[in-house]
Amino acid sequence: MDVIHTVAELRARLADERQVALVPTMGNLHDGHIELIQIAKPRAACLVASIFVNRLQFGPAEDFDRYPRTLATDCERLSQAGCNVVFAPDEQEVYPEPQEYTVDPSDIQDVLEGAFRPGHFRGVATVVLKLFNMVQPQIAIFGKKDYQQYLVLREMVKQLALPIEIIPAETVRAPDGLALSSRNGYLSAQERIESIALFNQIDGIRQALLGGRRDYGALESEATGCLNARGWQIDYVAIRRQSDLREPGPDSRALVVLAAARLGKTRLIDNVEVDMS
Repeated sequence: MDVIHTVAELRARLADERQVALVPTMGNLHDGHIELIQIAKPRAACLVASIFVNRLQFGPAEDFDRYPRTLATDCERLSQAGCNVVFAPDEQEVYPEPQEYTVDPSDIQDVLEGAFRPGHFRGVATVVLKLFNMVQPQIAIFGKKDYQQYLVLREMVKQLALPIEIIPAETVRAPDGLALSSRNGYLSAQERIESIALFNQIDGIRQALLGGRRDYGALESEATGCLNARGWQIDYVAIRRQSDLREPGPDSRALVVLAAARLGKTRLIDNVEVDMS
């Protein structure tokens, strides 16, 4: 496996590769990231994982400075998983000058995560487009745990006519149901036990929808109230259409239940799809 830090080296390494798959990450890898690698492996001769903590997608009060940087351990895991290239540029390599040209997603960037993290999806879309231009993959894999991010990037590729196939990957969970996330490492032992409550609430909404309930606002309020009573700070619990994250109507069949909340100092997000066709 090659570990590469500059765009020039990367392009030289990939010059003769005919089918490249990219798995973009911010490092501090867990089993969910490794699952993305496994999904990519049969689809391309050359697998590239990027590791870059992108300042543009962090707000001023967020955890950019303390986000774990674990490059050596990440490279060991990627090598064992069969990755061919790790692209780990520093900030100067990705942003050699102030990034004045940015990608401004559609209105989807302003709801849910975007409402609580202004500018987040602009930062995500901008760095992913730069990574696409640097790596020039034919395939890119994104996890559905970051559901809104996946939709933003899927639409960016579609509307900008990029020659890249976006492949979604299902959320990987711990045995008790907690969605794997690099930020789970911030949880204390007691918080880790409590953290499963977020998944339990949105999965409860999923079951209620499959059971015939359509009082979306009441379902959201009930889950919010339960989490508040357990000491969580809720940003949102929302039932939306899978296609565009707009509010569903009575005849909507492909839904997704999304939630974001803080447990202590750790902000967790999760979602579950609901298909009622």
